[in-house]
Amino acid sequence: MRIISWNVNGIRAVEKRGFVQWVQEESPDILCLQETKARPEQLSQDLMRLTDQKGQEYVSYWSSAKKPGYSGVAIYSKDEPLDVKPLGIPEFDDEGRVLQANFKGFVLISAYFPNSQEGGARLGYKLAFCQSIRELCDTLVKAGRHLVLCGDYNIAHTPIDLARPKENEGNPGYMPEERAWMDAFIGAGYVDTFRAFHQGESGRYSWWSYRGGARERNVGWRIDYHCVDQSFMPWIQNAAIRAEVQGSDHCPVQIDLDVA
Repeated sequence: MRIISWNVNGIRAVEKRGFVQWVQEESPDILCLQETKARPEQLSQDLMRLTDQKGQEYVSYWSSAKKPGYSGVAIYSKDEPLDVKPLGIPEFDDEGRVLQANFKGFVLISAYFPNSQEGGARLGYKLAFCQSIRELCDTLVKAGRHLVLCGDYNIAHTPIDLARPKENEGNPGYMPEERAWMDAFIGAGYVDTFRAFHQGESGRYSWWSYRGGARERNVGWRIDYHCVDQSFMPWIQNAAIRAEVQGSDHCPVQIDLDVA
């Protein structure tokens, strides 16, 4: 099974850049999107009835922000989950930040973590969201469930996860409080799947600023993740960053897992 996560920075914008054709060619089993910036009723039939290369139609689920053109997450899946629900906390669900899809073998969480913003203007909101996600993950693990937490975390965890760590010390996405949360999350038994397969590799990023030719020069940040509970790692076969895929300021990230 292949699970791909992608912050598309506007699904209607990425549709104009070949998104539908890309999905058909790539044919992931599950596709999680962040920053969709739209409600389902605003979308084309092509987006609402996506198919893979064999013509199989995806089922789709949406959590949209109350504020128009802002935030939002979605899940496309070839197999229908047992159930799908938001986080269940109004201050985060009102911004369309989480969808939980309950599959037979695991729970998939597609999350768009808040940006802490300049000067930490939303750092409190960001850390409250992080705490709520941690509590959700802990609850699932205590109940004996496996989980995949994928999405745009808006956090570069360690210096190797961004091109210019010294220059960005204390900037949004690399604040000490954000990195400390990641330390604690990983320390609690959750695994950053990309690092599990690519330890010590530098220059592997998933987001680049639109300014100054950052992507062409690979001056980026790795802020998009698939994290899983430690006991689920034996089923994870691979983790990759798909930097060659264009269309957004983020690129897709993926994992392959053996669900047999």
